[in-house]
Amino acid sequence: MSARQAGASAAILEAADVRFGQVGIANVRVRNADPEALRAAIEVRVQEAPALFERAPVVVDLSFLSPQPEEDTVRAVLDAVRGAGMLPVGLAYGDDATDALARRLGLPLIAKFRAAYERAEKPVGADERAVSASNDAAPAAPASPEPSTGPATAMQHHQPVRTGQQVYAQDCDLVVVGAVANGAEVLADGNIHVYGALRGRAFAGALGDKSTRIFCSEFRAEIVSIAGHYRVFEELPKEFAGRAVQIRLEQDRLQITQL
Repeated sequence: MSARQAGASAAILEAADVRFGQVGIANVRVRNADPEALRAAIEVRVQEAPALFERAPVVVDLSFLSPQPEEDTVRAVLDAVRGAGMLPVGLAYGDDATDALARRLGLPLIAKFRAAYERAEKPVGADERAVSASNDAAPAAPASPEPSTGPATAMQHHQPVRTGQQVYAQDCDLVVVGAVANGAEVLADGNIHVYGALRGRAFAGALGDKSTRIFCSEFRAEIVSIAGHYRVFEELPKEFAGRAVQIRLEQDRLQITQL
């Protein structure tokens, strides 16, 4: 390569960078392919927390529809999602038919946790749970658990979780020794323990375990979720703000109690 060609290549590369980062993406599970019904349901979510959901990037999950809708129907579904105020950026990772549909639509396939789909290809035992990720934000590339020489019962994070950062504990509990800042996210397949202020978002039972809980020593969360059941806090209830609390799921409703 000549010096002139090398200079031209360098100039081209300076025009843009490509980086893999951590981006919060919500998952919209479509249970009714009727565009008007879908739009109305999503509008309710957006109105609940406009700062969180308005113009939020979302992955559209068609796995609850059988058979898979035709291409024109899916295009109408995507238009309904856009009309309700969210921005579809891809389809949820699925089977070969979903892959073919995504290619025809010019959209990528996106998995919240690809390992969940890999497990689904294996025989499902009685104690295994399906992915439950309705309307909760999750980055595409969560942090990996720290290596351990002993049994993996909990992942320990010995520093604050900063704004824009995500920590994910796969197949275990997560223990954060420090604060979780606004705009930060902590996720775990098991329980979450935050020994500090929880100001960001916490998602326990990421793969659908309804028995998991969230514990924190200072409650100031933006959003909490257990097994996909979430609650958004535009304003914290006065009785819980700044308190040590635990959050659990009872009859598919989140319950908060002081410790």
